[in-house]
Amino acid sequence: MSTTTPTAPPAPAGAPKVSLFHPTVARLTHRALLGRRRALILFALPALLVVIAVAVRVLTGADDSTAGGILGGFALGTMVPLIGVIAGTGAIGPEIDDGSVVYLLAKPVPRPTIILTKLLVAIGVTVAFSAVPVLLAGFLLNGNSQQIAVGYAVAAAVASVAYSALFLLFGTITRHAVVFGLVYALVWESLVGTFVPGAKTLSIQQWALAVGQKAAAEGAIISDVQLPLAIGLLVALTVAATWYAGRRLKALTLAGEE
Repeated sequence: MSTTTPTAPPAPAGAPKVSLFHPTVARLTHRALLGRRRALILFALPALLVVIAVAVRVLTGADDSTAGGILGGFALGTMVPLIGVIAGTGAIGPEIDDGSVVYLLAKPVPRPTIILTKLLVAIGVTVAFSAVPVLLAGFLLNGNSQQIAVGYAVAAAVASVAYSALFLLFGTITRHAVVFGLVYALVWESLVGTFVPGAKTLSIQQWALAVGQKAAAEGAIISDVQLPLAIGLLVALTVAATWYAGRRLKALTLAGEE
């Protein structure tokens, strides 16, 4: 007499598990960001910074004030937000513009996973093309005297996270994300957020400088925002922008299904 052990019925297929990273989405995003035109711009800006640093060092020698002016003015004030615009909007904006995002959304990948993966890739690209060149330029300018190179590199890395989240959000809410990003980067950050006292509190650049100020020697880097407030605002912006980008992508999916 033989007995058989009953087997449990297969578990019903549920919703796909939400994770922080999806390799296929990451590979596609990385390929899109480092396409021919974007790659040229991404390489051109850091190369220009390094050339300026070499020229200044050769012509004027090592000077802390000059190094701070170049790293704070051109690098953190202009180069980093521009790279953030390219990486943040480019991570998803072109896919929405040409409609190819529909094929991505048809895959069994949770929408939050898509956004988080694209954000991580955008952050990685922005840090690589901004924080690393800033560190190199700082060493070329003054040999990291007063930890200026390290301080501004830390500020660039921190700013890269917030810029990537903000500009990724722009890519999900408007087809003119690059225009909005450029307006924010060149008008708000470079002009309003630098020279208007009240607006400095709402500047990613100033928040990042507060973190960089802690990494550099005392008095080497100055920020108009206190460190606790800066960290809180950086975290709040990054989380809120990422969450809302996920909501917008989910709404886009529903619209496409209708």
